[in-house]
Amino acid sequence: MSENKEVKIEDVIERMKKFNPNSNSELIMRAYQFAKAHHGDQCRKSGEPYIIHPLQVAYILADLELDDSTVCAALLHDVVEDTDVTMEDLSKEFGKEIAELVDGVTKLGKLQYTSQEEQQVEDYRKMFLAMGKDIRVILIKLADRLHNMRTLKFLSRDRQIANAKETLDLYAPLANRLGVYSLKWELEDLAFRYLYPEEFYEIVEGINKKREERLRFIEMIMEEIRVELKKQGIEAEVTGRAKHLYSIYRKMKRDNKTLDQIYDLFALRILVNSVKDCYAALGIVHELYNPIPGRFKDYIAVPKPNMYQSIHTTLLGPKGTPFEVQIRTWDMHRVAEYGIAAHWAYKEACKDKKSNVKVTEDKLAWLRETLEWQKDTQNPQEFLNTLKTELFEDEVYVFTPKGTIIVLPRGATPIDFAYRIHADIGNHMVGCKINNKMMPIITPLRSGNIVEILTSDNSKGPSRDWLKFVKSSTAKTRINQWFKKEQRAENIERGKDIIERELKKLGISHDVLFKNEYVQVALDRYKFASLDDMYASIGFGGISAVKVITRMLEEYRKDNKEVDLEKKIEELAKDKTPIYKPSQTGVIVKGIDNCLVKLSRCCNPVPGDDIIGYITKGRGVSVHRTDCINVKELLKEPEKMIDVYWHTQKEVAYNVDIVILANDRAGLLADIVQTVNATKVKLVAVTSKANKEKIATTELTVEVQNIEELNTVLKALRKIDSVYEVTRKK
Repeated sequence: MSENKEVKIEDVIERMKKFNPNSNSELIMRAYQFAKAHHGDQCRKSGEPYIIHPLQVAYILADLELDDSTVCAALLHDVVEDTDVTMEDLSKEFGKEIAELVDGVTKLGKLQYTSQEEQQVEDYRKMFLAMGKDIRVILIKLADRLHNMRTLKFLSRDRQIANAKETLDLYAPLANRLGVYSLKWELEDLAFRYLYPEEFYEIVEGINKKREERLRFIEMIMEEIRVELKKQGIEAEVTGRAKHLYSIYRKMKRDNKTLDQIYDLFALRILVNSVKDCYAALGIVHELYNPIPGRFKDYIAVPKPNMYQSIHTTLLGPKGTPFEVQIRTWDMHRVAEYGIAAHWAYKEACKDKKSNVKVTEDKLAWLRETLEWQKDTQNPQEFLNTLKTELFEDEVYVFTPKGTIIVLPRGATPIDFAYRIHADIGNHMVGCKINNKMMPIITPLRSGNIVEILTSDNSKGPSRDWLKFVKSSTAKTRINQWFKKEQRAENIERGKDIIERELKKLGISHDVLFKNEYVQVALDRYKFASLDDMYASIGFGGISAVKVITRMLEEYRKDNKEVDLEKKIEELAKDKTPIYKPSQTGVIVKGIDNCLVKLSRCCNPVPGDDIIGYITKGRGVSVHRTDCINVKELLKEPEKMIDVYWHTQKEVAYNVDIVILANDRAGLLADIVQTVNATKVKLVAVTSKANKEKIATTELTVEVQNIEELNTVLKALRKIDSVYEVTRKK
């Protein structure tokens, strides 16, 4: 793991000059002085001057051999967010390119990690839009995250856990997808250290115990290989390294093994001058040691989508001890370390940045397809699922009948295969053969399958049902494009019908709501060029009619002096003047006496919670917490909302559901039950399960009389060893 060593601006400039003698040192120094002057006496949580952070970020990017503009933007990346500097100031002082890079990072800096699905999707959307505009924005953000992870010890435990989880969930997979392994490994190990500290230090201690023995073993192997390569006239560098801690941890969990049962903790790397030498070196190591069947991967012949190329083979050394060997050229090694950043680095043969951008286009096809797909869907879950298949690398490798390799997300079908080849192939698809056998077009493909697509000019085009089965953003984008283009008129009419049905449900007149000023607000919000475009999108399922109508209703209510929905929630929650008798639930309904009241099971409110009432059909008033996930849906019918509040004099018991996430261990459930009992709160129900990653999810139902009792239980549970998250079920 890299040390967070002291860095000076001279170190950054020296590193830039090392790989690019023409680097603009004066510009970099000017950016540093500008940032230092404006950050002034600002300090980080560590107490250090704030300027240390952008210096470290700049050095990380200089180490990736990125261009002057990127390094300058790294030095300036926090000045707009944390000082009085504006984008106009930056553009005037350093030019449009640097200012736009800083602007991109500033927007990404405002992302807030959340477990709420829709917000998380919006965060991903922003991230991918920034990537689509300039990939260097994400490289700056990754470097920023890496330095923040290196200094995570200065934050509270809650912040450490949140940042570590976000890093493992988003930033490390993103670094992996871009092929920047030098950042990926360190991000993973740092996140692992803070998220699972017990497991982290157990592995560190276990490795150190036999470190000398393993080093002697690997040194012996390296020397034998060096001697044999030299005999065969192959110029090579042979090095050994310990495997990264998080990869060891994942292997232990995946294979259900202890550290003592994992022998290949060290890997050898052979760097040679040509592809021919790679395969020659492979033959030599296979002559020296027996290869383990099924543990050979040729990423030179079949590169990973993130540009990674290398040969991996696992061999049996003396006494049957397994070890891994990676073989690649120097150019492959550069790409393996730097990934997409390698194409932004200075090259004598390619000084034009536009050429560098062109080099990356094919490597970022997956990103372009994802950006296209996100334009066509407003469904958060659908977008998130598609994104995860693209971002979190898990692929299958299949072949055309002529032997061309096609890489697809795991679970992809022949439909995905057809659209990956060409949109016309997918649109005219009528069947498929897998390994020369007729198969259903929704069959999940496996690595090694040979796929042949059968087409017909008489095909009527794709089916809407295909969208239920395809996994790739390419297929989803192209299917939607077909429906948008070929069936636009039909989609417009379908969209109009859907709108009319929803308006009838709400009891709203079309003429009242669909005035130009309200329609234009919806068009602007969802980026439609015309009303027909909006109808067409609703018709093919790109956006829901409810979303559009809700946005227009907000504007209508403003014009008609109606209270904003968010303000309405707040006002209803604040009004607690007791006028009427409480129900058996301890809740008073304003304006109604002896009313049937039901506490909603979706959020289980208790005294002390801010609450809101909803008039149901035949079941009285349903009471929800104002932060309940269902409230916004209910507010689409504001005429059914009613003021409610607690009557605290009445003693009533309330059931509350609690979710606990913890690292699984012996005695965990017993500790949880004992802790609840110690608070004198009644435990109604408990269930617990652990996944293959050894994360235990425990769900409790407790009986409390008010929010104070509940908070006491939550606080006690958070103190239990191995527990890292305790939340109330919404």
